Amino acid sequence: MSKNAQRNINLLLIFIGLLVLALTSYVGYRISSSDRRLIPISVIAIIAGVIFEGKRLSDKWSTVLLTALASFIFSFFAFLPGKREHGYNFENHIEAFPYWFIILFAIFSIAFHGDKVIPKLTEGITLLQSIAVIYWVVDYGFIDTNSILLKSVMIIGLLFSLYSVFHAFTHAILSRTSRLTLSIWSSIIMMLFASDNIYRVYQNEQIENTADITHGLYIGLQFFLLGVSCIYIIQNFIMLMGFLPGKGTFFNAQYFRDLKELKGDHIKRYSDRQVSILHSFFCVLFTGTIFALNYHYQILPRHVAIWIVFVTFPFILIIYDIATRRKNYS
Repeated sequence: MSKNAQRNINLLLIFIGLLVLALTSYVGYRISSSDRRLIPISVIAIIAGVIFEGKRLSDKWSTVLLTALASFIFSFFAFLPGKREHGYNFENHIEAFPYWFIILFAIFSIAFHGDKVIPKLTEGITLLQSIAVIYWVVDYGFIDTNSILLKSVMIIGLLFSLYSVFHAFTHAILSRTSRLTLSIWSSIIMMLFASDNIYRVYQNEQIENTADITHGLYIGLQFFLLGVSCIYIIQNFIMLMGFLPGKGTFFNAQYFRDLKELKGDHIKRYSDRQVSILHSFFCVLFTGTIFALNYHYQILPRHVAIWIVFVTFPFILIIYDIATRRKNYS
């Protein structure tokens, strides 16, 4: 690279830096002088969650900081007027600004970390998810619906759930077709829970308005966990939406090439190893007990109970395995 080209790049970077600094200062001024709460603490909790998960995926803080910086810079596109926007309102764009950052940070993290973002699935995981979705349907009261469409969807979901139960409790070979089917089913369940979780979390009052610190921390934790899951929500969304043809790939050769690659990603992320039937039985016993108690006594909101089970069960299984091995050795 010539000296003139390097100089021009340096000047461009300086200009972009000064522009970003000026825009940031102005946005900060408008936030501080506004009568509205433009960026609530709940949004900051989501940002903290997505950055926390970004660091867990990355080995270096420098990568996280560069990802955050790139996301921050590109987030200023949020201030461009929309095509259907009638009357530009700068404060409305400030409210959208942090969500741009969250989405871009998640997308860049997916691009940078590839396979790390696509967790390996097993028969045990899809069994756990299937039990959770059955509990979710029952607890919502959907089984009492009169809607033919909703009943049809539930029947299809039940068949997929029974398919995952069949594989968890038998030694049936996990063929490419089976792994593809179970991986797609897992993505559908996680997108369903993600949508419900987002809706339920945003039904909470603002953290700033809570009556006591304990309740505020409880709500803040829900927003933080939502931030942690953002990367995986977007990844599952991408892995599902890829099955739909795009504007320029409406069932053409490119679409089928992309479809083949997407199917390969789904199959690759699903393990072909059989899980222990004993573990499957323990999964049904543990999750069934937790969900039954929560359904009867309404201890926790259903979305919180589901995500707690998702987080805790793998650790309980590890403890169970360690205890079993010690017993066998003794």
